[in-house]
Amino acid sequence: MKILGYYVGAVEALIAINVIIFMVSLANFDWFIRTFALFPATVVQNPWTLVTSMFLHGGFEHILFNMISLYFFGLYLGQIIGEKELLKVYFVGGIFGGILFTASALFLGVPSSPYASAIGASGAIFALGGALAVLRPKMMVFILPLPVPIPLWLSVFGFMLILSFWPGIAWQGHVGGLIVGALYGRWYQKKQPLTGHLYGMYDK
Repeated sequence: MKILGYYVGAVEALIAINVIIFMVSLANFDWFIRTFALFPATVVQNPWTLVTSMFLHGGFEHILFNMISLYFFGLYLGQIIGEKELLKVYFVGGIFGGILFTASALFLGVPSSPYASAIGASGAIFALGGALAVLRPKMMVFILPLPVPIPLWLSVFGFMLILSFWPGIAWQGHVGGLIVGALYGRWYQKKQPLTGHLYGMYDK
């Protein structure tokens, strides 16, 4: 995509938007949460918060980890499926994660209050990770502080399992994004099972 006449990749644009919104939100964080965060109790009246909540972050470590993950997952996945498809996975995964968080709060009582808010791009990023894990199951990655590389699929699904037990984590959003990403990855495999694009080979 072009911004002010310059080409900017989808991943770089997403990172820039997230960082800019984070910096602006620091001026009045409580107002941004009340206005743009996802609250299960009010999502019907404010459905746009399923999207706007994806661009809010609760602190420097939160946005730093998310943007690093978005950069590596996004760049690699974009080379496989293209930027337009990457954006679809990102937003559909993030929105579905928000829907799952809302449904869990309203019908299962988890979290216990429907007025608990959810923010962050983690659901969308887990969607990218889930798709990449399906398309590149043997890809090896380093996860600190582990001294040896592990398969990407293990890092994505294993990390999600670990996060599920951390307090204050909207694990439902992670699960929702992961489901969307994994289903998309499987669909893409069936769509193009033998293409060189999928396996990193290109015709001249």
